[in-house]
Amino acid sequence: MKTGQLTFFCGKMGAGKSTKSLEIARASGAVLLSEDDWLASLYPGCIQTLQDYIEYSRRLKPPIKKLVQDMLLAGTDVVMDFPANTVQQRQWFRAIYSEINAPHQLIFINQSDAVCLEQIARRRESHPERAATDTEEMFASVSKHFVAPTADEGFNLVTINQA
Repeated sequence: MKTGQLTFFCGKMGAGKSTKSLEIARASGAVLLSEDDWLASLYPGCIQTLQDYIEYSRRLKPPIKKLVQDMLLAGTDVVMDFPANTVQQRQWFRAIYSEINAPHQLIFINQSDAVCLEQIARRRESHPERAATDTEEMFASVSKHFVAPTADEGFNLVTINQA
């Protein structure tokens, strides 16, 4: 049986990763998994700081990895709206697909900081429950850790330049 393809994303907070992941999942018939949805469902109201996010995201990774690998092995394409914004985060994705020899695609959305901040402001209005974390301060804090992917990391990389 053919293994499904894993698609995942890199881009600063507010770059449009969630929008693009939904678009790709719908167009391809893939299963979409959203970290924001899982965290909100399993840990409602618990994420107020970057440190909270790091802790709860860490807890989520082992069961999500197993779930994704099982879906890929069943031949289902999976689109993950989970950040691949640091080398360490990308290593987690690498483990998911390489352990089972599944094809993958890393989509890097290269968006300017100004546009990211505009989109974050709009998201605060449309999703008031995210007002505590969708701030310029959080963007600055998270962006300090952002590392764009490079060809030498060895991913099947697609770059969307919007900056």
